[in-house]
Amino acid sequence: MTKDQKNEVIEVLKEKFSQYNNFYITDTESLTVAQVSSLRRTCFDKQVEMKVAKNTLIRKALESIDAEKYAGVYESLHNVTALLFSENPKEPALILSSFRKSSNGEKPQLKAAFINGDIYTGDNNLKALTQIKTKNELIGEVIGLLQSPAKRVLAGLLHHHEKQAEQN
Repeated sequence: MTKDQKNEVIEVLKEKFSQYNNFYITDTESLTVAQVSSLRRTCFDKQVEMKVAKNTLIRKALESIDAEKYAGVYESLHNVTALLFSENPKEPALILSSFRKSSNGEKPQLKAAFINGDIYTGDNNLKALTQIKTKNELIGEVIGLLQSPAKRVLAGLLHHHEKQAEQN
């Protein structure tokens, strides 16, 4: 790879890291070409971008954005690395775990995940990551919680207000 090609890859990666709040670092080392293609297709269908790049270039891209912010990710950059970029923080985890189920394997392995500023390292986090609540799910829950008491409060206020109006 020439220096120019390397710099090009770094630029593309920087763009992706800046664009997405969530990315997963996976190890696709022992996957067959067919498996990698199938993984790529699944990602594409679920709006997850998959990029395979050399670890040194990934590290350079991250360091040039914010070396400290991504510090916990660097030790996961070894072997063959495929990055999964996603708007939805748990989509890549769901893709990885269903892919592993269908191939009865432990691959691709999760090396690390960076989710809204939090870093999860190690394959043992995969299950927990499939259960992360997305922003919309959390908003839905909060709205649900707020709605019931709010209705009562409003009803109470209106009732109180009407009583006062009658007295005046």
